[in-house]
Amino acid sequence: MLRANSFKFFILVGAFFLMAFNHPFYLGVTDLVYNAKEKSLQGSVKLFTNDLEGALKKAHNNTVDLINVKNKEAVTIILYDYLKKHFELKVDDKKVAYKLIGFEREEEAVLMYIEFDKTETPKKIEVDNTLLYDHLKEQINIVEIEVNNSKKSLKCTNPEKNFKFSFLDQ
Repeated sequence: MLRANSFKFFILVGAFFLMAFNHPFYLGVTDLVYNAKEKSLQGSVKLFTNDLEGALKKAHNNTVDLINVKNKEAVTIILYDYLKKHFELKVDDKKVAYKLIGFEREEEAVLMYIEFDKTETPKKIEVDNTLLYDHLKEQINIVEIEVNNSKKSLKCTNPEKNFKFSFLDQ
């Protein structure tokens, strides 16, 4: 009897793990660091390639291949356009513009490198991030920001979009 129950237990545990690993996970990570020497926030936005391709297809009614990029300039323009519509940052209550410096694939994700216009050392940073929200209702976005060796991170789940960081103690 013990052997039959043990077998059933292992079958149930095995089934649970198979279901857990088949469940999709939708995550984006933005990592920014304030460079005091250059007086600028710099960093990256990392999104899963297939999710980003799906969102871009929906936004542009056209397939964008991020795995076999044929025209890097054209794709950079499309990515920057998408970022501008879904990612905004304010430092001390002032909107700060940014540039998409470039992008690259890293395994199953796309890293987009961004640099913000010059600004004094931030006391408050507010981020509105809706990246992939228009494509995935289960999307989770994490924003990590480092200012003067103080690193803070926050997580928002669709439809939450506002991240507020305080570096007043710096």
